[in-house]
Amino acid sequence: MPRLIDHLVICVHDLARAEQSLRSLGFTMTPTGLLPFGVSNHLALFENNFLEILAVTDASAVPAARPGHFSFAAHNQNFLASAEGMSMLALHSTAAETDAARFAAHGIGAYAPFSFGRAATLPGGATARLQFSLAFATDPAMPEIAFFTCQQHHAPELFWKPDYQRHPNGALRVVEVVMSAPEPAAHRAFVERLTESTAKLAPGRITVGTAGDRITLLGPREIARRLPGSAMHEIPRFCAARLAVGDLDATRRELQRNGVGFEIIDGALLVPAEASHGLALEFVEQ
Repeated sequence: MPRLIDHLVICVHDLARAEQSLRSLGFTMTPTGLLPFGVSNHLALFENNFLEILAVTDASAVPAARPGHFSFAAHNQNFLASAEGMSMLALHSTAAETDAARFAAHGIGAYAPFSFGRAATLPGGATARLQFSLAFATDPAMPEIAFFTCQQHHAPELFWKPDYQRHPNGALRVVEVVMSAPEPAAHRAFVERLTESTAKLAPGRITVGTAGDRITLLGPREIARRLPGSAMHEIPRFCAARLAVGDLDATRRELQRNGVGFEIIDGALLVPAEASHGLALEFVEQ
């Protein structure tokens, strides 16, 4: 069964500043989450996936990577040494241990699964214990970014709270993650093994998934057309996320009210990367 988008990790230097930025973009943010390996986060929860803004808040607690063990915190710490932006893509999982074994068999992740728990503040002020297991996949051709599957072990109602899923900008869900790559087709085998889907090739691009849940790799010409002014890197990077909204005019009004600049390109409302901590956001009506 194809693996679907679970969440996007957007790595930032200043978590409080980033939370305010995301609120100005019209997102409702969860209270601060403290993870037990030196990082903290806020989430923007949607119908079935979410954005995670994350910062290293206790460098002394960051575990080093070691053979067979991927360090989530160290990866993001290293990412921040050169940039803010989307550092990792998580896909949904119901069996992280199985995912880890399949990644190893496919040659894209010889890492042990990693489990942890943290407290979460609920809308009424109470707290709940959340438990997760992750399985990691990496590609030497994509050294600055990483991928993982995320399995939630707690009751769904402890995490997916309607109060946190309603957003002034009308965001409903992430429907596409966009990556830049000088030669998109060169990464076909990796993304197919990662998602367990068949990629579709076209000049200057490859895509895996469906219109409502897909990953797209674009070459320089396609990036320039879709995301004008975006920097093109020599190695693959995450560069944009597309989000579905119910009423694009309402989204436009919310951004204008908050003084957020944007442009309309091919029916999508585009907020540039510099306004959203290194990850361009495209809002589309669906």
